[in-house]
Amino acid sequence: MTKFSIQQLQQMRESEDRVEFKAGEGGNVSYDGRGKTNPKDRRRCILGYVIALCNEGGGRLVIGMYDNFPHRVTGTSQAQDAIGQLESDIYRDTTIRPEIYELYDEENRRVLVIEVPSRPLGKVFKFEDVPLMRVGEELKPMSDAMYLKILQESEPDFSEKICEGLTLEDLDEDAIRVIKQGYAQRWNKPEFVSTPTLQVLRDFALMNKDGQLTNAALILLGKSEAIRKHLYCNRVTVEYRLYHSMIEYTARQEFQEPLVLMVDSVWNYINQPASNPLQHYNDGFRIGDIPAFNREVVREAILNACCHRVMFIQSDVVVKQYPDQLIITNAGGFPVGVDVDNILTVNSMPRCKLITEVLQKAGFIEKSGQGVDKMFYHCLMDGKRLPDYSLTDEWQVCLRLPGEIKYPAFMLYARELQNARPANNKLNVFDLLALFRASQGESQRHTDEVTLRKLIDEGSLISTQDGYKLSDRYYEIVKNVGTVEDERKDDTVNVPVNDTVKLPQLTERQKMIYHIIKDGTINVPINVPINVPTNASGLATMFNVSEKTIKRDLYVLRDLNLIQYVGSNKTGHWEVIL
Repeated sequence: MTKFSIQQLQQMRESEDRVEFKAGEGGNVSYDGRGKTNPKDRRRCILGYVIALCNEGGGRLVIGMYDNFPHRVTGTSQAQDAIGQLESDIYRDTTIRPEIYELYDEENRRVLVIEVPSRPLGKVFKFEDVPLMRVGEELKPMSDAMYLKILQESEPDFSEKICEGLTLEDLDEDAIRVIKQGYAQRWNKPEFVSTPTLQVLRDFALMNKDGQLTNAALILLGKSEAIRKHLYCNRVTVEYRLYHSMIEYTARQEFQEPLVLMVDSVWNYINQPASNPLQHYNDGFRIGDIPAFNREVVREAILNACCHRVMFIQSDVVVKQYPDQLIITNAGGFPVGVDVDNILTVNSMPRCKLITEVLQKAGFIEKSGQGVDKMFYHCLMDGKRLPDYSLTDEWQVCLRLPGEIKYPAFMLYARELQNARPANNKLNVFDLLALFRASQGESQRHTDEVTLRKLIDEGSLISTQDGYKLSDRYYEIVKNVGTVEDERKDDTVNVPVNDTVKLPQLTERQKMIYHIIKDGTINVPINVPINVPTNASGLATMFNVSEKTIKRDLYVLRDLNLIQYVGSNKTGHWEVIL
């Protein structure tokens, strides 16, 4: 980040240099406009200006200087000794990651500078559900024309661009052989393995008619030294930690090699006996086991991260491995049109389309957009929690993959159903999701009617007055491996909230919030039914406190692994962790 001096800031113009100067009342600016009744006045706050600047392509908000040129210093005590907290608050409330620093003039007057990044392509940020832009001295709703133009933006395919200076000698022969073998096996054309390399490169659009190689050729087939030279950030880093609170890693390995080889190298590193332990389950008189991390799930997750990452952000694909969980992050948020709510149903739009097409031709992936389906499918079939994208924001995708078996009875039930079905009529991921929701007593509002009718007609799902339940066979399996309650809740959630011996001390309001999220009641001390949205806004209204205060309580419960946030930032809600 480039830090400007006060003298440099004084030479800037607000519109040309995308900077907003604010002297503020008493040297400070309202954080969120709270207390002002007029929406136009509320917008003129730190959050409003950060959102507007981000929508305009980034810029900086300068507090403690007059907006009139040459921007004389007035000084400010804004976020004095609390810059980190302000950065954290802005990110929490907007998902925008600012960088904040302070300056002092010769009279020791303080100036606060908030550097705001540009929005991702196709993304518009809103304040109180209104997309903002700066117009003169005001913050106004974005014009329809500008709003539509942003939504119609598309990201260029980085992988199809020419990689200047890349030559045939920079390509790895083993990687080329793997591509040829993969294509030959997928399409049953064994003669393809002897196809000249130049023809393969041209057929796969990895080389143009002038003999120039693309970035896709570098990423898929390039030698390690060529990748380091031309695209140093193209790297996967795996860090292993024994437990989640560890700061320093126990082991670390960096992988910077052709993607078609690297995906197996990363898996082999993760799949060591000590770091990928077996998970045991009881199947009647037999003890079965499966590895914590499934090969197909991990491979799909790594390939997704590499195909969807934003290459111009200098950041590795990072895999944090724990005995019970993998956390995989890559630069750039979801592609345009994809969010947490529709990730299973919308066709994905990979940022590196050419790479995806080559991987599909060579048999590394089935079809663009089906990788997430496969991850959900295997987690359901293995009786594990579902893949979790809830920590994803506009600048990075964060995927958490579970390792522990949490639902052994459902796993055995699903496998029994699947094994009894012919090869051309297997349960798909949406069938399994519907069955899983029934096993957990959850609503089927997100299940389509065709799937419900199919499962009911087959007898796998039974409609009752109280909702849907599974067939009797499921409950027979439950008797052998545990109770239904064991299937629906883990040990942490089963501990009563008022049991101070087993749980860290919670405040009375935190206990009440937990009961509201858990079962829609307040324990005072009898259960009183209520109807409150399980989000920060609804809870803040009920308890007559600020959303900021409620969010602190929610984060305490989240950090204790009692609740989790499900859905998008706008329409999501909190749920008890099952």
